[in-house]
Amino acid sequence: MTAQKSAARKPAKKPAAPKLAEIPVKPVYAILDEAVAAVPQGRAIDFLDRHWTFAEIGTLVDKAAAGFRALGVGPGVKVGLHLPNCPYYVICYFAILKAGGIIVNYNPLYVERELAHQIKDSGTSIMVTMDLVQLHSKVASLVGKTPLKKLVVCKMHEILPSTKGMLFKLLKRKEQIKLVEGDTQLSFDKLITLGKIEAPRPIDPKTEIAVLQYTGGTTGVPKGAVLTHANVSANVEQLVQWMGQLDERDDKMLCVLPFFHVFGMTVAMLVGIAHRAELILLPRFEIKQVINVMEKKKPTMFPGVPTLYIAINRAVAERGGKLDCHSIRKCVSGGAALPLEVRSEFERITGSQLCEGFGLSEASPVATCNPFYQPFPDNSIGLPLPGTAIEIRSLEDPKKLMKIGEKGEVCVRGPQVMQGYWNKPEETKAVMIDGALRTGDVGYVDENGFGYIVDRIKDLIICSGYNVYPRVIEDALYSHHAVAEAVVIGIPDAYRGQCPKAFIKLKEGTTLTAADLKIYLAEQLSKLEMPSQFEFRAELPRTAVGKLSKKALVDEEKAKASAPKASAA
Repeated sequence: MTAQKSAARKPAKKPAAPKLAEIPVKPVYAILDEAVAAVPQGRAIDFLDRHWTFAEIGTLVDKAAAGFRALGVGPGVKVGLHLPNCPYYVICYFAILKAGGIIVNYNPLYVERELAHQIKDSGTSIMVTMDLVQLHSKVASLVGKTPLKKLVVCKMHEILPSTKGMLFKLLKRKEQIKLVEGDTQLSFDKLITLGKIEAPRPIDPKTEIAVLQYTGGTTGVPKGAVLTHANVSANVEQLVQWMGQLDERDDKMLCVLPFFHVFGMTVAMLVGIAHRAELILLPRFEIKQVINVMEKKKPTMFPGVPTLYIAINRAVAERGGKLDCHSIRKCVSGGAALPLEVRSEFERITGSQLCEGFGLSEASPVATCNPFYQPFPDNSIGLPLPGTAIEIRSLEDPKKLMKIGEKGEVCVRGPQVMQGYWNKPEETKAVMIDGALRTGDVGYVDENGFGYIVDRIKDLIICSGYNVYPRVIEDALYSHHAVAEAVVIGIPDAYRGQCPKAFIKLKEGTTLTAADLKIYLAEQLSKLEMPSQFEFRAELPRTAVGKLSKKALVDEEKAKASAPKASAA
């Protein structure tokens, strides 16, 4: 994100922030309980044209919570959610918390190696997944080989409308596993019959963990950010106060962002429920389906990442520039820098205001957001949420606070900031400074309090709003017998924001093509992690002390991008 402002828009003065009510300290599951009590017959979920009321979801949550307790879920027990956006995710999320357990979110696109690392690191003993081969097979192979002991398997056909469900069961047999229940796995149907419904035990939201959200932090392999009930519920309350209360009678949250991603979990699912909105769940991103749903179901709220808005803009342009979706009132973009031209075009075709925010998994995740229904500066990440403070600290001396307009490391202080990284005290210490969270991003704050991000300290690639870790890709490259040295950096991508590029030096006497290397990496890396480019070199640049220099390669790519293009003869 750049701090450069468009000449077409005037810098905004600091708007009046919403009056801060006290941020309540409460269990995360109270968010759903309050919605059930307030609007029991209101629509809670629309999943591919099948609907559930808040009362129906609340009942299923209580039954599933009883089932999880019967399986031994309680304080300290980690339960993984390896699911796409679907009713099972919402139900099991709240049920695990009511049972007293800790949620560990898993990306369904992860390969076995990535799943195994996270299961071992977190100590996940139970995993909730689907009866789909592409999901079930990966986690089933890890039962007994890792701390994972049991699977709860959810049946896809049972959450579809009746006709669709029957057709799916008949026509998609090869995509479904034949579930054999036993010591290591049981169906969701069985789960909700196991126990007796009880009130949740009293908890201390400030100390009891709700979610282990895996993130790369500032460097290295993914680590579990410890988010308490108070951290998560505070961030939801902050966003509700910032956005303002909407109309409970017709609010609909379009949930394209996956819930396993902290942005989707908090801003789409939890904020949607806090607003008593109907969650329109899409299990995967398909642009034609998204456009159709926007026009047919008329959502009022639509959080997303820049890649999603880019795809919508392109799709609308291809159909003549028309989109019948002026129902949308509030959109929040996060996960990566939002290009001004993308924001402007989306606002033009929808009539909605698209506000950019800033956050990270370690902050549950939102720290700042631009104000709704008020002007704000171009390319700004907005103002701090209620109860949040943004500090800009010197890159040379983190104890020193920078003045207005001066660049430094962006640090966050507030009730949404994590307790630390799971079982990693040294890594935790490294990202905290005087009680504030060091984000690893370089930015500044203007005279009106608006923040801007201008660079990134951490060696992280943000691809379509997701964190991609160069070290993971480099480790996979080094496992190939022909690779002597490898460096991975992020390069600009018009669609995904950034994508990985690999620089490789081969061992003497070996040969390797990019096509062959892609085939080799396919079983080790997810699609997002797969480098978009491979560049083979006789030598890779090094620092003065002999280390491979990523900075030199980043500088080379920047020089290429800024070099004037030769005109055609």
